[in-house]
Amino acid sequence: MSLDAASPLVTAFLYHLRFERGMSPNTSAAYARDLGRLERFMGDVPVARFDLVTLERWVACLHDDLAARSIARAISAVRTFGAWLVRDGLREDEPAKLVPLPRIGRPLPIVLSEPQIDRLVTAPEGDRPLAIRDRAMLELMYGSGLRTTELCGLRLTDLALAEGHLRTTGKGSKTRLVPLGGASIVALEAWLAGPRQELLDRATRKGLKRLPVEVFISARGKRLTRQGFWKNVKCYAQHAELPTTTSPHKLRHSFATHLLDGGADLRSVQAMLGHADLATTQIYTHVSQKSLRAAYEQSHPLGQNRARPR
Repeated sequence: MSLDAASPLVTAFLYHLRFERGMSPNTSAAYARDLGRLERFMGDVPVARFDLVTLERWVACLHDDLAARSIARAISAVRTFGAWLVRDGLREDEPAKLVPLPRIGRPLPIVLSEPQIDRLVTAPEGDRPLAIRDRAMLELMYGSGLRTTELCGLRLTDLALAEGHLRTTGKGSKTRLVPLGGASIVALEAWLAGPRQELLDRATRKGLKRLPVEVFISARGKRLTRQGFWKNVKCYAQHAELPTTTSPHKLRHSFATHLLDGGADLRSVQAMLGHADLATTQIYTHVSQKSLRAAYEQSHPLGQNRARPR
């Protein structure tokens, strides 16, 4: 649901999320979709008049189309909306608080091995500007653990190549400094040395008037979108014969897990990932322990349930 399609009250709530609470555009868009589902379910009844019975019926219908995690997000959206209504004196109760969240098993993140990472990062071949750009993006995402939105929104002024770090703004509009690895710096310098300007010159000749401030641009000279980068990663993963589940976020998972495997402490990884809660980062310790177990099973004389020789 867009802001134009939302009711005035929901629109006001979404503006509150976006501009007062600093919620990211992607998260506020998810809230808009979930509240849109509730508005459609309620029909002619104003959405602010939802009650417990209505919400229970709505959640029962959601089970036909959505996974447990998506249902939990939808309930959370209505809870936040209800709390806002109470705070502004538009209703007195919060029935959404009484709707239980579905149980969600937290799956371990899928991680690419170091050889798989190498194959993916080197998949953009040749000296074409777009290939040089894509190598830089893949190196940077794996080398610094950025989110896709952070990578695509990275500005030229955010880079400090000489100092070996960059500045990025993540969820909740929180800014953090992230170290840059040597491979990332080399790839970025190669991209900024000429190929980026080459794309801008071509686009300017075709009518581009406003120069982008972002580091990574499309062939048309505009900021590369999250969707565009996602499609590129899928294409390179197929070329490198990687699993079909490979996605940009798998590079972030791999960054965190490989750091822990290499001995990094959890607090440092938390800071680099931009996690507000250490518990979110701790899931990577389970992945790391899993890889340690796999290495033990494969390498130790008593691994794979082998008996000690007598």
